[in-house]
Amino acid sequence: MSARPYAAVVGAVNMDICGRPQKKLIFRDSNPGTVRLTPGGVGRNIAHDLRLLGTDVAFVTVFGDDPYGEALRRDCRSLGMDLSCAATIPGARTSSYLYITDEHGEMQLGLSDTDISGSITPQYLAAHLDVLCTAAAVVADGNLTEETLTWLGEHCTAPLFADPVSVTKAERLRGMLRRVHTFKPNLTEGQNLTGETEPEAIVRALLAMGVRRVFLSMGPDGILAGEGDARVRMPCLPTRLVNTTGGGDAVMAALVWAHMRGLDLRAATEAALRAGKCAVEYDGTNNPELSSAILMDVM
Repeated sequence: MSARPYAAVVGAVNMDICGRPQKKLIFRDSNPGTVRLTPGGVGRNIAHDLRLLGTDVAFVTVFGDDPYGEALRRDCRSLGMDLSCAATIPGARTSSYLYITDEHGEMQLGLSDTDISGSITPQYLAAHLDVLCTAAAVVADGNLTEETLTWLGEHCTAPLFADPVSVTKAERLRGMLRRVHTFKPNLTEGQNLTGETEPEAIVRALLAMGVRRVFLSMGPDGILAGEGDARVRMPCLPTRLVNTTGGGDAVMAALVWAHMRGLDLRAATEAALRAGKCAVEYDGTNNPELSSAILMDVM
């Protein structure tokens, strides 16, 4: 890595297969629509958005030994990601994510085939611990195994940012939450992790678990952020919704960007909302118009 501050992202790279119907989705039937293949994966999406924001990125991931893996590796390199800590697993199947939206772009059903992420083991990360510990921030996604996430919490000295990915995978993060600098669950993930139902109680409980900063995504109701005794609650910006996939990843990228610039809780929350708005107004996972200029007004 260069001498410039950088973020390290540890997580999945997928080939996303998206189906979108032309009209109202009819379940248990064949729906006319479009099917599109695009690079994806929570880790990769965050790394992509960080590159759009002008941040240097070391992407720690694994590719399958197949055409999808080759295409994804080329795509990551074209975006300027450092792949010196990434590996291709011989004979393995590249991670993929199949999802179907409604006619408005709201995800209705998703299937993930991310078993290859289990190849990102503590032993694998130990060989790259110097890259992780010298990063300005390390982002981990919930596709990693519980063992690997716990190991990261115990051995990585850089500020840890965690994205739970889903309700089920959020459980894998319990062992590392006390070491997490920034945690970005949605309302359902927060409820399941804490047993609380109200946003304020969820944030309070996560902070009590040891998380330094919590940004609770409440969907159309915006974000409730907490750090110590401070709370910031902001509604979503007026948005022309096109596609929700990738919105949360842009939010996480903005939180890393804000941290690397020393922004306070309120400014970080506003940056996250601006990034999320930009993402969901684009008919794809990563809006190429996302840039630090869009977020600069919060500084």
